[in-house]
Amino acid sequence: MKYFDAHAHIQFPQFDEDRVELLSHMQEKGIGGIVVGVDLPSSQKAIQLAEESETLFAAVGLHPNHTDEEFDVEVYKKLGAHPTVVAIGECGLDYYRPEEPEEVKEKQKVLFRQHVDVALELDLPLIIHARPSKGTMDAYQDLIAILGEYKTKHGDRLRGDIHFFVGGKEEAAQFVMLGFTMSYTAVVTFAREYDETIRSIPLTHLVSETDAPYVAPASRRGTRNDPMAVEEVVAALAEIRGENPEIVREAMLQNASRVFGIVLPT
Repeated sequence: MKYFDAHAHIQFPQFDEDRVELLSHMQEKGIGGIVVGVDLPSSQKAIQLAEESETLFAAVGLHPNHTDEEFDVEVYKKLGAHPTVVAIGECGLDYYRPEEPEEVKEKQKVLFRQHVDVALELDLPLIIHARPSKGTMDAYQDLIAILGEYKTKHGDRLRGDIHFFVGGKEEAAQFVMLGFTMSYTAVVTFAREYDETIRSIPLTHLVSETDAPYVAPASRRGTRNDPMAVEEVVAALAEIRGENPEIVREAMLQNASRVFGIVLPT
């Protein structure tokens, strides 16, 4: 394996017409990754895809924007115990929607804590979605406070990745102290506002992802994204940090292996 996409949704309908071809191309390019669920059906489909591949793994969870759906703890525990599942998520806090009612935020916090409890019981890492409201870091601040409580009680058993990280240097430093990695998407191929933060994060705490089908790289803006873009993500991270691309590529593999407990095929 040459590249690892730590967060993709290739089970989504956007890939129904060419999923077989995409998976073949990923195998040819040496690209593996995690198929991430956002609700019960997509979590089940993630497991199905992972079962059919030696280089794909699954994550199961309920996205914070789906607080209207029931989070059946026992069902997700059963899914999380599947041998292809390497993380609990996508879960977290999303405050981006305009005029987000406070009661929705409180529901999200309860839902997130349920995911953390499941992850700790199964001894799995978390894949966390956090999106602050415009002009603030509020979702990250609340997330750090909650994770800090659990860290005090559970130590290194609490671990995971902050998906599609858009926080600043201060938030990044706090996540490093909590033992979490941060992953970046192809947004780094065309947006420069994250460069300083990317340079501040220890290489050991960075992970590559695509969030496919969303946010295609600069080379194909406006089109459907896919895990093939992870190669451009890694190249952009290396350029931003002024580091050897091969060293960064290898670090992305090793970081993913460590965080998600994956033995990566050679």
